[in-house]
Amino acid sequence: MDAVETVLAWSIPGGTLSVVGVAVYELLRQRRRKRKGTPLATTTVNEITAMFYGSKRMELEHRDSVAVMREEEAQGAPPRRVDLDRGVVVLRPDPGPGTPASGG
Repeated sequence: MDAVETVLAWSIPGGTLSVVGVAVYELLRQRRRKRKGTPLATTTVNEITAMFYGSKRMELEHRDSVAVMREEEAQGAPPRRVDLDRGVVVLRPDPGPGTPASGG
């Protein structure tokens, strides 16, 4: 076996071991710093998977687009008032089927 065959034979196991090593390092670092965000090893595995599966690429793009969308406070939720200083939440009950809804 010459040098090129050896490099090609060890490229997949070496790459796998390096990703596992980076993942272990990031887990140890993340526990100490309480850091948020996507770890490098996770991003690497996601991108490698996306090379072989088109549906994974679409999932990653959808996840990115959802992450940058603005969230509204009352996005589909019933109207409510929250007073964090007093620790009070005011909920208004839904009107019954025969009760006219108030506009206020």
